[in-house]
Amino acid sequence: MCGRYSFILEDEMIKERFGVTVRSAIYKARYNCAPTQKLAVISNENPGELSLFRWGLIPFWEKDISIGNKLINAKSETILEKPSFKNSFKSKRCLVLSDGFFEWKKGIVKTPFRIIRRDRSAFAMAGIWDKWTNPEGEEIRSFAILTTISNSLMQKIHDRMPVILDRETEKKWIENSPHEALIELMKPCAASSLLAYPVSTLVNSPRYDSPEILEPVGDPLD
Repeated sequence: MCGRYSFILEDEMIKERFGVTVRSAIYKARYNCAPTQKLAVISNENPGELSLFRWGLIPFWEKDISIGNKLINAKSETILEKPSFKNSFKSKRCLVLSDGFFEWKKGIVKTPFRIIRRDRSAFAMAGIWDKWTNPEGEEIRSFAILTTISNSLMQKIHDRMPVILDRETEKKWIENSPHEALIELMKPCAASSLLAYPVSTLVNSPRYDSPEILEPVGDPLD
């Protein structure tokens, strides 16, 4: 699964890496992105601009916003079987922007790890989104991150990981591509492209949103 991640790129670097307009008034760097927060995405609705969507998918037909707390991830293997996800997969997809994600390794005490690209570059996770209207008439756009089975590195920490797209496939994800072609993209990235290292348990609480969360407290996994 993916329950926490970071995205701290500055405006100009976002423009350079992802080719989108960034409105500085709405964007805020996040060291500890958590569910229910408004976070940076690029959607097929507005692919030329950085948008802020709420993390935790709220299907348009739901009555209560709290359903989003349960729908932060969507399992790629069953994406076309779940009513909450299949409509969004077909027509509402997004790139969830990140420079690293966190996962907890089970043990006597759970150990948080940060997983990044070995070259320290930003990347996009495959996402789906929906538009929900609350009782007051306010439209809320929300998203979920697609997950897949873990690669050999992530298996040392957890059995699931986010679907991380290559640069070449990011545009394909938010374009009007055939479903069969999109399904081919929902697989684990190469273990050799990632680096995982332990971090402070400060990350356990979304109240902590500061640089020290990203600092290693031990050696990377082999």
